[in-house]
Amino acid sequence: MGRIWSEENKYRQWLEVELAAAEALAETGEVPAEAARLLRQHASCDAARIDEIEREVKHDVIAFTTAVAESMAAAGHSEASRWFHYGLTSNDVVDTAQALQIGQASALIATALRGLAETLKRRAFEFKHAVQIGRTHGVHAEPITFGLKLALWYDEARRNLERLNGAAAEMRCGKISGVVGTFGHVGPAAEERICARLGLNPA
Repeated sequence: MGRIWSEENKYRQWLEVELAAAEALAETGEVPAEAARLLRQHASCDAARIDEIEREVKHDVIAFTTAVAESMAAAGHSEASRWFHYGLTSNDVVDTAQALQIGQASALIATALRGLAETLKRRAFEFKHAVQIGRTHGVHAEPITFGLKLALWYDEARRNLERLNGAAAEMRCGKISGVVGTFGHVGPAAEERICARLGLNPA
């Protein structure tokens, strides 16, 4: 989980949004196909370098795009970097990338929760005849089995997994609508195309 929410992964997801945008816009002829290919092949970023630039420019996304432009220059493809971030605004990248991080984190939690549920189910059968004291209002009551207690926990874990999956699906949403969200430079069809590349629904 720490890796998912690290600065390095945050910027990696920003880069993935940018590359998906360049590729989608190349499909519609708004970005040269060769530029999109070169960006995918050579664009990279480093959190330490971005932080260094940000201390100077006081803007995280400008620092990020500057660092990526440096990586393209180092690879000998400066011209292609002019198509990086084409038609986008900062929140297009930041918000959409955060949806990707939430998807990664949700998948990790869901995997662990499925494992917990399977363990509870298995142990419920294992202890189906293990008698224990029941409780009501915090005091001892009629006997139950420990298997029953585990079965109830299993059922709760299963419901929790359904709720988690539903919440994760609701948050699987990207926003690529340009400055102040008016689609002034990138239209709704491009937003749909870019989001589809990322496995997200458009806002």
